[in-house]
Amino acid sequence: MARAIGDLMAATGADTVNFEELRPDYNVAPTKDVPVVVEHPQEPQDPTTPWQRHLYLARWGLVPSWAKELSFGQRTFNARSESVVDKPSFRSAVKARRAAIPVDGYYEWLAPETKGERKQPYFVRPKDGSPIFFAGLYEWWKDPAADDDAPWILSTTILTGPSPQPGAEPPILDELAGLHDRLPLPMSRAMMDEWLSAGDVTKDEAAHLVDAVVAGAYDVASQWEMYPVDPAVGSVRNNGPELIEPFDPTGGQHTLV
Repeated sequence: MARAIGDLMAATGADTVNFEELRPDYNVAPTKDVPVVVEHPQEPQDPTTPWQRHLYLARWGLVPSWAKELSFGQRTFNARSESVVDKPSFRSAVKARRAAIPVDGYYEWLAPETKGERKQPYFVRPKDGSPIFFAGLYEWWKDPAADDDAPWILSTTILTGPSPQPGAEPPILDELAGLHDRLPLPMSRAMMDEWLSAGDVTKDEAAHLVDAVVAGAYDVASQWEMYPVDPAVGSVRNNGPELIEPFDPTGGQHTLV
């Protein structure tokens, strides 16, 4: 994510921002902070106050309130759409704490056709440069072993679903099918509004919302593009706009879009 806070507010429709700085980050890994969009009453302790859309920074890797350690989130940075309403780590959040995670794009590693060759990273993004809104969940957590003054930590996860089938149209869907068998689930602006504004729902209603996200994901992804990028993205020590520039795997040189 490399957008100014004002641009992110305009893109997400957020009413308030709960952080002062958003540094550009071209290599976001689990446990890093990412912007999230949530809706809740203007006064969280008073549900009768008007609802507002908020931007927060959240740790990527969901940590349920009952978790004993923050490290729990190292294995919950993704939530499978097929099991999210039943899995203990996510079933509470999907009914009451849904989020949208805005990103400029994401990296995925393509497995080689020949054994022994190296994987090749690809960058996936909307062709028009607009942000992607991934369906997500959020939780607030406080260390149970700490004193009462310990800070509350906000964490998040991204929903994934099955990738398109090989041969799907338009061609980008076929390309995504060959890239990985899972797809982080994007939402249209209308779906994002529904996902965020539904409030507290039952398990069946939550399942319906998840199904609606899955049903619309391929239409959103049909507007994407993907291209190979420098394998340097594989190290979190590397971070800069050069990581999202097109790269020629055969010659090791950057190419122009």
